[in-house]
Amino acid sequence: MIQNSRLKNRVFNFESEILNMKNYIVCIASEFKGNEFFEECAEQNWHVTLITREKLLDSPWAWASLSGAKTVPDDADIEDYVRAVANVAGTHRIDRIVGIDEFDVLSAAKAREHLQIEGMSKSHALRFRDKLRMRNVASRARIACPEFSALFNSGEINDFLEKTPAPWIIKPRTEVNAFGIRKCKTKQQVWQTLSEIDRRNTWRDHPSQFLIERFIEGNVYHVDSVVAGGRIAASGISRYGTTPMKVSHDGGVFTTSIVPYKSKERRTLERLNKKLLKIFGYEQGIAHAEFLECAETGKFYLLEVAARVGGAYIANVLEQASGFNLWREWARLETATDENPYKMPKIRKDYAGITLCLAKEEKPDTSHYTDSEIVYRVSKPKHIGLIFHSPKHEKVTELLQIYTERITTDFLAVAPTKERYDD
Repeated sequence: MIQNSRLKNRVFNFESEILNMKNYIVCIASEFKGNEFFEECAEQNWHVTLITREKLLDSPWAWASLSGAKTVPDDADIEDYVRAVANVAGTHRIDRIVGIDEFDVLSAAKAREHLQIEGMSKSHALRFRDKLRMRNVASRARIACPEFSALFNSGEINDFLEKTPAPWIIKPRTEVNAFGIRKCKTKQQVWQTLSEIDRRNTWRDHPSQFLIERFIEGNVYHVDSVVAGGRIAASGISRYGTTPMKVSHDGGVFTTSIVPYKSKERRTLERLNKKLLKIFGYEQGIAHAEFLECAETGKFYLLEVAARVGGAYIANVLEQASGFNLWREWARLETATDENPYKMPKIRKDYAGITLCLAKEEKPDTSHYTDSEIVYRVSKPKHIGLIFHSPKHEKVTELLQIYTERITTDFLAVAPTKERYDD
């Protein structure tokens, strides 16, 4: 709707949208996502100001739901975002500050602290952002994590390598997805990797910014929760068919689908997730937690937990299966007031799953895929993604298998492995 570069670095005023609104929310989005969140906030009669990177300003944001927008440089750091929020506060009384993407969680937290606005502090947010802190908090509460070590001290690293069986994973403490992860089979590979990282001579790539942990083979599950007043109001439990780490390193088709409702795995994960979010002191918002089930022992381990909506269209999959949208529930939580309290969503117990991958074509044509269970088609350039819905778990599983093969043959492109995520 508004795609004029002359409008960069200034607030867009939509006077007709502002009338009769009284509450103000600022949303930091360093990636293009969150439109459903903005729409729901506007429906709840709140002002919404977006703060994003300059190169993303011309993206198809939900402009009709935004009261304003400001930009920061493409290479902005946390302080740049805090300054931008503070500038908004110069003309508007801000009630809420939200970080839309994983990279925005700490920016929003620091902005809240700076302006003394209600919400999670930066120190608290680190539990959901720094994988080393995450594991320390979880392990102290007897939530199992793969054996791990910080990369601060060479003696401690050697002790870890002596006591922990190979292979090992070296991963960034604050990156997202599987980018930046190195798998090492020998001690020599570990030390070579750490030396290579250190030679980059940047603080971001200093070895202390990484951790090392034992690699465990098994199934990876994710639990996506709506948390209100410290209680889980709704959740979805899914299993990756092909893990994000395998897809990012080896290519292929990413898949995930809803876990059967009466399964032993679901009951175990519900208990683990409830304990995890309580220990982490998560009171309000959306959480995305990933757990690994060891193929050899069946034991579950925490991989990570984040205070945001999961990527890879997970919210869309859950909406098809369960009838509620994580983005919209999050917005309703943030805009809830004493006069307009949050109400739990109605939950449906169907099944859904997604196949998603890079495509060789700019705009892949999937019109020849005609199964009635296809309920959503990803429209992102050079991507192909299909979401399937059915009341039967077996039908979704069957379609995921069939379309993984068809998409691989018809469209699949494999991008070079990105060691760090720098979009």
